[in-house]
Amino acid sequence: MHMTAPPSPALLSVVGEVEGHVAEAGWDQPAQLFALVDTEDLLRAEPQLAESMGLVVARPGSLTPIAQDPLKDTPLDEQLASLVFGPGVLGVVLVHEVLVLPPSAEGALDDTDDPTAAAAEHPERREVRMAVGVMRDGSRESVLRLRSAGADLEDERVTGGDLVPGLADALMATLGE
Repeated sequence: MHMTAPPSPALLSVVGEVEGHVAEAGWDQPAQLFALVDTEDLLRAEPQLAESMGLVVARPGSLTPIAQDPLKDTPLDEQLASLVFGPGVLGVVLVHEVLVLPPSAEGALDDTDDPTAAAAEHPERREVRMAVGVMRDGSRESVLRLRSAGADLEDERVTGGDLVPGLADALMATLGE
């Protein structure tokens, strides 16, 4: 069980920013990982990089997401278990799309050889993009975007600190002390 840190406005802001950035490319995106660094430190250490990102001044405590190398096609939990970020990385954000089924649909998956394919075809499936961020201090925030059923409908967005606890725990482990 993790200790619950107080809500982090800076973390929620950057998780929402990352999710919005990924959303601009549309749905069906691969999982993407971002390291979070202190914006002031980035300006000092990498002025050219910061300038190329449009960063010229930083609010104290603000975070900058740095896209990491694309993730492989191997299981996500195995990849996260093999990652450790150094002390210069204050936190991480993972953006990942999943299919969610209502509890009433679970029985239909028991009778199939390929539950993933069955879930993808299920009429009650919902596509969800999860953006989950964690910080070394234990704070965690999530932004979930539920894909709308129709082209003219808005996607629904939900935020909260403990919406995806298992994924947040796996991300926290990448910041191993």
